Amino acid sequence: MKILVCISNVPDTTTKIKLTGDQSAVDLANAQWIINPWDELALTRALELKEASAGKIDKVTVITVGDKNAEPTIRKALAIGADDAIRVDAAPADAFAVAYEVSEAAKAENFDIILCGIESSDYNGSAMGGMLSEFLGLPSVSSVSKLEIEGDQVKVNREIPGGNELVEPETPFVAIVQKGIAKEPRIPSMRGIMMARKKPLNVVAPAGATALTEFVAYQPPQPKAACKMIAAENVGELVELLHNEAKII
Repeated sequence: MKILVCISNVPDTTTKIKLTGDQSAVDLANAQWIINPWDELALTRALELKEASAGKIDKVTVITVGDKNAEPTIRKALAIGADDAIRVDAAPADAFAVAYEVSEAAKAENFDIILCGIESSDYNGSAMGGMLSEFLGLPSVSSVSKLEIEGDQVKVNREIPGGNELVEPETPFVAIVQKGIAKEPRIPSMRGIMMARKKPLNVVAPAGATALTEFVAYQPPQPKAACKMIAAENVGELVELLHNEAKII
């Protein structure tokens, strides 16, 4: 059995976002790049499954779409424990293009389980996983918060309104995971960092996907208005401001 984990190279969530002078792009010159948090949890769970499989899971592969600048993030995934990596040498233009490029690269190997985070922390599109399953012609399970392998049967739990749903999909399939899939992301050890340098990183040519969307301009949010303090006993003034100024009642 082989597992593929899709990872995104995203700016650290603590990065202060700045725009270029004409506001046509985000200035990421000084950004710190990390593995998308949801993808990092997916990778952690894949490694846990491999370690508990008694050899049934042969390898865990990570894949990303990006240029050479994404390789430090890929190497971190290898240091965490992934066996090898694939980098599709193309700019991650939009979810459609990324899903298509990943699907074409994944067809070279017969992966049994494909994991991807429910969204990325940069654009929060939540579309790539579903598109990937369609391009591959595979079933998908979304909102996966638990993934287990018992014998030859894969069992996944997904959160639904009012409870949880247990699904037993046949492999191969795509699992779109959310927080809860693993308790904490793994931290690379020094030994893992050293071993990552020797692990295979296969760079493949893009399939030539055409993005369906483009970013025309960015606009920062309006600054928050000054906070107004109202005396606790002055309920009438509070109601008036909520009704006439905030317009929420």
